[in-house]
Amino acid sequence: MQRTSNSLKPKTAREIGIMQGFPPPPEKRPTLENWDLAPFNRWSFQNMRSLFPTVDVRAGGGPVRGFDHAAQDLSSIRFDSFDGRSLPISDWIWESYTDGLLILKGGTVVTEFYANDFNSEAAHLGQSVSKSVIGALAGILHGEGLLDLAAPLQDIIPELNGTGYAGCTVDQALDMLSGARFSEDYGLAGSDMTRVDVASGWRPVRDGEIKPTIRDVILTLPQERAHGLSFSYRSIETDVIAWALERVGGADLASLLSDRIWRHLGCEHDGFFTVDDAGTALADGGFNATLRDYARFGKMMLDGGRVGDRQVVPGGWIDAICGGADASKFGAPYDQLSPDGAYRRFWWVHNPERGVFRARGVFGQMIFIDRSADVVIVKLSSWP
Repeated sequence: MQRTSNSLKPKTAREIGIMQGFPPPPEKRPTLENWDLAPFNRWSFQNMRSLFPTVDVRAGGGPVRGFDHAAQDLSSIRFDSFDGRSLPISDWIWESYTDGLLILKGGTVVTEFYANDFNSEAAHLGQSVSKSVIGALAGILHGEGLLDLAAPLQDIIPELNGTGYAGCTVDQALDMLSGARFSEDYGLAGSDMTRVDVASGWRPVRDGEIKPTIRDVILTLPQERAHGLSFSYRSIETDVIAWALERVGGADLASLLSDRIWRHLGCEHDGFFTVDDAGTALADGGFNATLRDYARFGKMMLDGGRVGDRQVVPGGWIDAICGGADASKFGAPYDQLSPDGAYRRFWWVHNPERGVFRARGVFGQMIFIDRSADVVIVKLSSWP
């Protein structure tokens, strides 16, 4: 992918000097205060195992499922950006701090691009792309008859009695339609999201505080409205569903994901989650994988849940992501980018008619699926 201007190319972590030297100088080392902020995220998102405890999602010992390759230079193709500019793809690549980009048309790779010293062997933090992976896993356990979508969550997790999730059904939580209070304010002291970051080990514990676990935080959330009224983006919903999946599946989240999905994709590498002090995987944003393995996951979703002759995720579950989305509950500000969109089973539905849906992470991570065009695009980024 050719760039059009040297000024557009952001400096790599190595060029900035992050974690360079023996030892690196203190001001060039990521800390719990700044690891996910610019410029430190240029390094951190590819080196999560150096910062946090993790648990593997095993790929197994099966054969790697390869791709055909027919490289195309897409750099000069122009598009209208959201801010009204006409941009060539080459400029967009650099402006959006792309670490890796892979485009599949059918089963053929037409673009595979790496920057910022990223490479095909390295795992990259997915942030909220993790949510969509959990949504696919939920579909499998539902298809196995283990997960009842109509069940109140406290029937699966009795500890939720008396909390904001009492009376919320599995299906409502999968669509983020619960009435539980959760403030999705990143980096704001005392916000519910910051409390989850502290619990997961992603932020420091303040003086005088007792470090909770992720599930300790869940149990403190009250109800602020009736369940099922409207969509509101709340990361913790994914962690609640992950808890339910472990209860009905009888295993930890990483093992469930390995056994039900990752071992069947033909992945080249293990994935992994960051975990809290109780060993609980951070379901809402802690998953890491390589660019190609994210693409294998996206290809499986594009193909209606199939990998070769194996039905991994039930086809009806994937059909219902677009076909069952309720746009009437998807309002401002979420419909700004997707006026006809919705949120369904931890996926962002962009165009239900064309079958366009996405997994999205806060720092520019994405798996974009267009079923009508037979296209998967994976973008991994470390934008500021």
